[in-house]
Amino acid sequence: MNNRLRHHIAILGSTGSIGRQTLEIIDSFPDHFQVEVLTAALNAELLIKQAIKYKPNAVVIASEKQYSFVSEQLAGYDIKVFTGQDAIAQVVEMESVTMVMNALVGFSGFIPTINAIKARKAIALANKESLVIGGEMIMSMTEEYNTPIIPVDSEHSAILQCLIGERDHTVEKIILTASGGPFLGYSKQDLKNVKPSSALKHPNWNMGNKITIDSATLMNKGFEMIEARWLFDMEPEQIEILIHPQSVIHSMVQFHDGSIKAQLGVPDMKIPIQYALFFPDRMPSGNIRLHFDNYPKLTFEQPDIKIFRNLALAYEAARLGGVAPCVLNAANEIVVEAFLHNRIEFLEMPVIIEKCLEKMNNVSKPSLDDFIITDRDTRVLAGSLIS
Repeated sequence: MNNRLRHHIAILGSTGSIGRQTLEIIDSFPDHFQVEVLTAALNAELLIKQAIKYKPNAVVIASEKQYSFVSEQLAGYDIKVFTGQDAIAQVVEMESVTMVMNALVGFSGFIPTINAIKARKAIALANKESLVIGGEMIMSMTEEYNTPIIPVDSEHSAILQCLIGERDHTVEKIILTASGGPFLGYSKQDLKNVKPSSALKHPNWNMGNKITIDSATLMNKGFEMIEARWLFDMEPEQIEILIHPQSVIHSMVQFHDGSIKAQLGVPDMKIPIQYALFFPDRMPSGNIRLHFDNYPKLTFEQPDIKIFRNLALAYEAARLGGVAPCVLNAANEIVVEAFLHNRIEFLEMPVIIEKCLEKMNNVSKPSLDDFIITDRDTRVLAGSLIS
């Protein structure tokens, strides 16, 4: 056993898929972690159960309507209870916290990432939207405050692992693999009448509703392209998306001598979560092993960006820069929520997102206030286009 310091960890989004799996990993390594903070958006009952088990210093329930319920249930425990989005952004600054697992979804994770960087906390980042919205600013801040960000997404974890031991400026391109989601091979006609229940049936991964819909539209892969751009200092044109339905090769890196490195494993998020928690070390685990006799064929194909327009829109936003990726994210959050509630059809989502990109003014060198205003105004615009 190595002599690692014990991390006092804040888990933002502890009741979601990544948050729950993070706690399962911590259960396997109790000597390495003290759960310091747990936060949830709406799932008060699970947050209470987690708080009673792990006895954190503090919990935050974002829904102010549920604050009284959480407070009453935890009244007999030495646990501070806070509420609201501002509280989630502030708890990462607690002096007792040494690591932040940001497993929030969407814009809600952006300010907590910034605050964690300023507070010089180690960050395991599952909130890809932080880098989609303001990647240039975020990465500049990590250098200024000397704060490490370790990606949790399986694709970016794979890229990081492929780059270990390599010299700078030797990468020719990054190849991000994508399962293709539940509608791989569908025509536009096939997609006209698909319902949320079908879009939520991902063939390989068990994820939350928002990211599962993003996977079905390929917007998730567009977000991952933008995230990879900033994490690994690449241009959008150097990042290729490749459909790989088996989800065994999590991503690849091609070097300027023509060689390619790939990271492989079963589609199980516990592997990249654990890698981020212990980086740069590898710890043993009981995770399922990859057996190639279960995968006699590994196949690849190019994505159809004419049918899955969101991927093309993500590249467009990345090339535009400024607040365009922020517009992309905000509009996407609104249309996904509308689709999940049967207010718009599947193929309407990229149409509304594209209109938002066209109508919103871009800001080439945005400040934090620019991002906040753009997010707010884009949501209003997207909502008006839906209604």
